[in-house]
Amino acid sequence: MRSSLLDNVSRAKRSEIMGRVHSEDTGPEMVVRRLVHTMGYRYRLHVQDLPGSPDLVFPRLRKVVFVHGCFWHQHRCKRGDRRPSSHTDYWLPKLRRNKERDRRVISELKKLGWISLIVWECQTIPKRQNTLAVRLDGFLSRPNH
Repeated sequence: MRSSLLDNVSRAKRSEIMGRVHSEDTGPEMVVRRLVHTMGYRYRLHVQDLPGSPDLVFPRLRKVVFVHGCFWHQHRCKRGDRRPSSHTDYWLPKLRRNKERDRRVISELKKLGWISLIVWECQTIPKRQNTLAVRLDGFLSRPNH
């Protein structure tokens, strides 16, 4: 009896934590949006008509930017290298599916004539923002040949 009560408390707490995880308007996404806006670029957000609903869409340039959380999309950095310690039978396949979906979406966008850039959460920290700004400007200013 006590074990199931603890499981229910754990589930409730986990549910509360997961409820706070958002896929739009995240902190890293807001950093990227401020940077490109400051550079003078205008964009659309989360265009549903495009595969993967990219975070930032530059229609005139036919370019898109995805801002990925390092853990959720399994980046090879300190944040992304963490593995869940519980319920691994659920989480590991889910994280693998996220990576597979990312590859498929980028491929579909390329077939449609769109160029994609992935910005990782770890690249948006304050001490790396100058480097990120240079990378974004290079991506957005480069011709699509």
